[in-house]
Order: sequence, then structure tokens, then C-alpha cells
Amino acid sequence: MEARRRLAALGIASVAALAACVPPQTDTTRSLPLSSSSGALVAQRGAGGDLRILYWQAPSTLNPHLASGPKDSDAARLVLEPLASLGKDGQAIANGLASEIPTVANGGIAKDFTSVTWKLREGVKWSDGTPFSSADVAFTYLYQCDPLTAAATLDRCDGVQSVVARDPNTVVITYRSPDPFVFQWGVGSEGAILQKDQYKSCVGANAVSCDADRKPIGTGPYKFRDFKANDVVTYDLNESFRDPNKPFFKSVTFKGGGDPEAAARALFQTGDIDYAWNLQVDATVLRNMAASSQSGTLVTVLGSSVERVELNFSNPAASLGEKRSEPDTKHPFFTDKSVRRALAMATNRDGIAQRLYGDGLFGKPTCNVIAAPEALSSPNTKGFDVCKFDLNAANAELERAGWVKGSDGVRAKGGVKLAVLLQTNVNTRRENTELILKKDWESVGFQVEVRSEPFSTFFLSSSPGGANRFWADTQTYADGGDPDPTTYLGETWTTGQIAAKANNWLLGNRGRYSNKDFDALVAQLVSETDPAKRAQLAIQANDLLVQDVAVIPLVQRSAVTSGVAKSLKGVDPSPWDSEMYNVADWTK
Repeated sequence: MEARRRLAALGIASVAALAACVPPQTDTTRSLPLSSSSGALVAQRGAGGDLRILYWQAPSTLNPHLASGPKDSDAARLVLEPLASLGKDGQAIANGLASEIPTVANGGIAKDFTSVTWKLREGVKWSDGTPFSSADVAFTYLYQCDPLTAAATLDRCDGVQSVVARDPNTVVITYRSPDPFVFQWGVGSEGAILQKDQYKSCVGANAVSCDADRKPIGTGPYKFRDFKANDVVTYDLNESFRDPNKPFFKSVTFKGGGDPEAAARALFQTGDIDYAWNLQVDATVLRNMAASSQSGTLVTVLGSSVERVELNFSNPAASLGEKRSEPDTKHPFFTDKSVRRALAMATNRDGIAQRLYGDGLFGKPTCNVIAAPEALSSPNTKGFDVCKFDLNAANAELERAGWVKGSDGVRAKGGVKLAVLLQTNVNTRRENTELILKKDWESVGFQVEVRSEPFSTFFLSSSPGGANRFWADTQTYADGGDPDPTTYLGETWTTGQIAAKANNWLLGNRGRYSNKDFDALVAQLVSETDPAKRAQLAIQANDLLVQDVAVIPLVQRSAVTSGVAKSLKGVDPSPWDSEMYNVADWTK
């Protein structure tokens, strides 16, 4: 998924409007008492021996703000906690450092949605026995949001004006403008709170060589014992952890390295480990391993990330020079909706999901750009003709619109050929997706050229072959949003967010799509306060994009594909947070 982006730049939000953009604001928003869990039974602390976790990518740091992926942030989550976690439904859970989840009803969220007040748990201690306080939270903001720190989580600071300790057990987050996702900072996998005393000399440029990254002091259920970078981390039970009944395990071994298939064998065949992460193994092999296993179970959780074909509504012709793919140019044939519709009907998302994504194992076919949370995923698209793979219908659509096949099999009209350049980044699944699309699109009269850009440059605005400049007709990649889709919809498809040379191609509407009806729906979404009505507006916005063929959704990707020992209880992965978010609840 691309870096999360804010709605502030849209220029359509009013102060009262943003009541619409938060989870349902009632006192029933989930808050877990000290002795409860997300499903695990109360167990005796330290009775479980060693918990064995295997990530085939080894951790290189235990500072999640400098993480290069889940291998680092998940390893850190056993020690370092956020204010709150995000559950399967995208709602906040008070299993972190906050004593409750802020809402409008309990006074935690300001009515103008420019500030959030968090009440912290009292009596919490760091693993070195010193007291935790709001000063640590405020310090973490200074560390994380200093550009010189170069935090991987810096995007979470976008639009945050300040994080202030009001008193030892209260912290106030203030945004520069009303924030549609009120739990942007300090929550989930990118919200780890650091100990001020340990990290005070590691801010800014000093962050690059900080010994604390290898042995952090935390408030989580486990404490650091030893770390061999790019190999293994070992932890002991944190005697200072706030819940006297947790954690169940006396120690944890977090092993890194190897490959996905070896990890799968260790979980499903030999039973040497308790948890195996991200099992990117051939779907048939993995299913057979899991089906015949006496020791393990395969757990798959779908997320918000959707593989899609993005269409360029501007003209990418190189002959235009400085005007290439500028928003005031028009694509030579995608301005014809019949061409877009035909392209969609000639797209075999079911075949792509079955052949490349394990038919539900690593992803499932979808015709929605909002695939999660489930409550916001449109049921209507199943009936849309543009969501059905039908080559005959695609041919008929083009014939009716006057696009005629030539002797070379390529359709043309008024001297314009349906010649498409399809680009993606170097990735086996995406490159194979290109080949499937090419075959089917060419069968209905398109001429298709495919190309791949290195992943390291594909999302750089400076790259001529990248997604931002979009000097191609179509491109495929994955993107998704936070549990609230307002920012995702607004920044990806509204007119005010069109990428262009004037903004250094940094805005999120890469397809240069502009539709006043869609813009109005997003404006309504921002201004609506009723949760049910907001859900309907999100679905309407999704359906408009799909029916107008602004984008062709392909596959909803799995956020979790991991193996869990049958003896391990309490594991409940969330697509919105670290797979370790509730490790304090795991038992046997």
C-alpha cells in the first residue's frame, strides 16, 4: 500500500463536516479492561515456556519508526506499544497505553475534530521499572516527526500540529485542520511509544546510530534479552507488565531468515515453531501442507489493498513534450467510455486471482476499490456488466462505438488505433498479470505493449517510467486506505488531487480523472455525520468509479497469510495492525 495520505489538501472540509470521518462515536467503542483480552482465557503468567516465532525475513532493528517492513515492526511490537490497536473491523481497541478510546461522546474527540485527548493508563511502568507518563508520548512525537530522524512512520505526522502532555496521564494531539482519520497518530503498527530517557539523545540526525534501536525499553508484555541483527531476537517475560495474568509465555524466540517454504515446513510438517509469518509459497503446495498437517493451521485475512488497472485520462504521447500526460490534455481514446467499458469487460479478474493469487489464498477477485472494511464494500458491483468477464460483450461494445478491426487485428477509428502501453513495477505476479491482460485485451482488438519499472523507482515522482508521471496508457499496482476511506477516495480520484508537472507529480490522482459527480460525493462524505449514511456515500463513490471505468479493480490482497500452531490460542490477526498486536493474549 502506498503511504497514507491526508485530506487536508482537498480544500473541501468544513469544521462541522468532519464528524462524518470518524468511527461511530459512542461510549460502546471498544475499550478493554486490564484483565480482559480479545478472546484468550485468563492464564497464569509465565506458565507457557518459550513461544517460537519464525519470520523468513530477519529483523534488522527493534525500532518500529525505523522499520523497513513487518519483520522489524512486528519484532518490536512485543516490547513497544502504541496508545491503542486496530482490530479486524478497523475500530480502535484499548489494549495499549490508553485507558479508553476517545470518542465525541466521552469528550475525547473535539467537536471540531482538530484535537484528540487520550487518557493514559495509570501505574504503567517501563520494563526497567521506571514510570511511564504522557511525557514519553509527547517526546515520541518530537522524535518521530523530526524530518531529520528520517522515520519510516513520518507520514503519520502529516498535519499533526502538536502532541502535548496536559498532565502525567493525559496527552492531547492537535491537528492543523480537522482530521478525517482521528486515530492517525499514535495508534497501530506505526504508533509505538518510545521511552524518553532512553531515546532523548537519538532525535533528528542522531537517530542514525542509536544503540537503543537494538535493545529498546518498553511497556509491552515482553522485554528484550538479546538481539543478533538479521538473525534472532530473544525476549523474557516483562515482570513490570501491567496485567498480572499476562503474558502466558515465559520467553519468546523470534527467529529470522530462511525462506517461506522452509517456514511452512517447520510449522505444518515438523511442528518446530508456533507461528510462521507471510507464507508466500505456491498455493497448491501450501494448501496441501496445511490440509495434511497435524500441528498447524493456515490463517488468511484479507485487507484493504486492491490490485487494479489504472487508466490514464490525459495524453501520454511523447510527441507532446512538456505537455505529456498533463491534465489539460485528453487521452486519444479513453475519452470514449465505450473503449473503457470494453477494456473492463475484457479483464479476467477471476482468472488472475485463481492463477496468480491462489484462488483466495493470497487474494480474491474484486470489482471494488473499497474492499475493506466489509461494511463499506459494495454489494452492487457484482451486477455491473463492466465487472463481468465477457469477450463477446467487449467486442460488441467496440463495434457499436465504431471501432473497427484492421487487417492486423487492431481496432481503429478516425485514424486512431487502440494501442495501449501497460506498465507496472518489477514483480512476478504483476508481470504475469500484464501477460494475462495483454492476451485478453488483444483478443478484442487492442494492441498491447507491456513494460516493467524497478520497484525502487516506480513510485518516485522523478521517474519517467514511474506511476506518478504516468507516461503510459494503463498501469497496474496495489493501493488501499485506512479504515475510514475518505482520504483514500479524495486523494486518489478527486479533481483537486490530479498529479501534474506543476505539483511535481506528487498528488495522488495519477490517472488525471475528473468527475464533478464524484467530487460532490466525496464532499458529502466529509460533511455527513450519520454513520449509516456515510457508509452509503462511500459505496456510491465506489460504484461511480467502477461504472465510469475510472479504474478496473482486480484482486483484494491478503494482509495476512500465516501459519499458527494448533496448540496456540488467542491469535486473531488484524489487517490494519501488526500480526503481533495482541501477543499478550496468546496462550496454549
